Amino acid sequence: MLDKIADSDIVEDAGKAEGITEVRRQAALLKTGALQNAILTSANFSIIATDEKGIIQLFNVGAERTLGYLAAEVVNKINPSDIHDPEEVMARAQALSLELATTITPGFEALAFKASRGIEDIYELTYICKDGSRFPAIVSITALRDDYGKIIGYLLIGTDNSVRKQVELALNKAMAVAEKANLAKSDFLSSMSHELRTPLSAILGFAQLMESGTPAPTVSQRRSIDQILQAGWYLLELINEILDLALIESGKMSLSLEPISLAEVMQECQAMIEPQAQKRGISVAFPEFAIPYFVKADRTRVKQVFINLLSNAIKYNKVSGTVVVDHITNTAGRIRIRVKDSGEGLSADQLTQLFQPFNRLGQEASGEEGTGIGLVTTKRLIELMGGSIGAESTVGTGSVFWIELNLTTEGQRTGAAAIAASAAHTQVESDAPARTLLYVEDNPANLMLVEDLIARRPDIRLLSARDGTRGVEIARACRPDVILMDINLPGISGIKALKILSEDPTTAHIPVVALSANAIPRDIEKGLDAGFFRYLTKPIKVNEFMETLDAVLEVANARSIRAEPEKKA
Repeated sequence: MLDKIADSDIVEDAGKAEGITEVRRQAALLKTGALQNAILTSANFSIIATDEKGIIQLFNVGAERTLGYLAAEVVNKINPSDIHDPEEVMARAQALSLELATTITPGFEALAFKASRGIEDIYELTYICKDGSRFPAIVSITALRDDYGKIIGYLLIGTDNSVRKQVELALNKAMAVAEKANLAKSDFLSSMSHELRTPLSAILGFAQLMESGTPAPTVSQRRSIDQILQAGWYLLELINEILDLALIESGKMSLSLEPISLAEVMQECQAMIEPQAQKRGISVAFPEFAIPYFVKADRTRVKQVFINLLSNAIKYNKVSGTVVVDHITNTAGRIRIRVKDSGEGLSADQLTQLFQPFNRLGQEASGEEGTGIGLVTTKRLIELMGGSIGAESTVGTGSVFWIELNLTTEGQRTGAAAIAASAAHTQVESDAPARTLLYVEDNPANLMLVEDLIARRPDIRLLSARDGTRGVEIARACRPDVILMDINLPGISGIKALKILSEDPTTAHIPVVALSANAIPRDIEKGLDAGFFRYLTKPIKVNEFMETLDAVLEVANARSIRAEPEKKA
């Protein structure tokens, strides 16, 4: 009896469970049906279903709202290609025909081609409404198949893309305006650099000539010349710093990151900074690198950073003070270079203002020249090279400025030694035949300066031309050994003249050196890419000019020797 009661309870429980399952199934079906109905009746996106031939069979409320047709006007009457831009449909058919080397009919077949092969895709298409208006849409096309995998139709789901297109158009316009502004800013910087450097070139060039002239200047004259040179070089430094900062802030600063030897860079910086230190009685100690450390950085900019830190350590030091440069490698993959000075030090408040533009931290009345932007530029440059910079200081004791750079295992020499060797001054025998230098320059002061410089070289004969066209004519007629070329010339530019010379077999072998007041990195890179052998900037540094002249004459001589057998052959 008890067994029968137990069995009946089990049956009753099973029946209840089955009933609950059925209720849940029905609820799920109702929910699914409600979702499907909501999708089909949604006004937010169009749903169009076709049969296997592409004739519209379903046209939902969203399609009616966006396209303006009633379902009755299109169902069993047209296919979706009839409400799309015919030129887009034609272009799609032509693209498919080229891709498949077969002819695709410009109609619904072109729209549904990928879907028919089981590839779902999304297209940007233009819908044409009943009233003739158009709007961009994002349309997905999917093939519908029966239980046996046979295609029984296609489903097209589209959404209005007008807002996104308007945003894209606005963004494109904004980007074009920004790019135009950036280009204008770059052109302004280039022009400003040129206009400021041109008069400075004459001031500094002739001052250097007077300083080293014969007979030697008197004590009074030398004092005046020193003042001219000091003010001129300071003005040039100010111009360079302002232009550098402007380039960095505009995102136009280009860097060439490569493995560079810290030992080599330090040696070069030591040679450059020692005269300033000796003049002020400051002792400077540089580190000995037991291990050849290489960092990934821009060689020129790293030197600029070190020189700035060293120059500040010397300028703001005490009488007979010291500057110590050392390094530590306690951070994985990085090296820290520290510049310690024995100056007055900085307060905590001054340290917080350290990298603010044009803030000299109260040094305006110290008598030391400065712009207040050197450290700002240094910080930006270090960060562009993936490094960091910081400072520590104690009032009355001194300051420590440090930079960190990324180490690299690519320990290859940068070729600095080779460059230095090629620029070494070479003495020419007194009985050697005179070499010919053609200088193409329209500025009378610059031309006069180079004439005076070349007058000190009896081994060189100078020819000149006042514009690019005349320069090309003289080069073809006289075949000079070396050409010195300004960039901004009347008629054709120096770059255009260089192109003409390089394409002429009679002048293609002549090395051409640019000498220009266009001195921002973008201009220099453009000039070197154009094919100039070297690119010198104005104002002229006499020693650099003479060393470059010797180097290029040596190259010209080697080229002429190689050319002799070819002429005889």
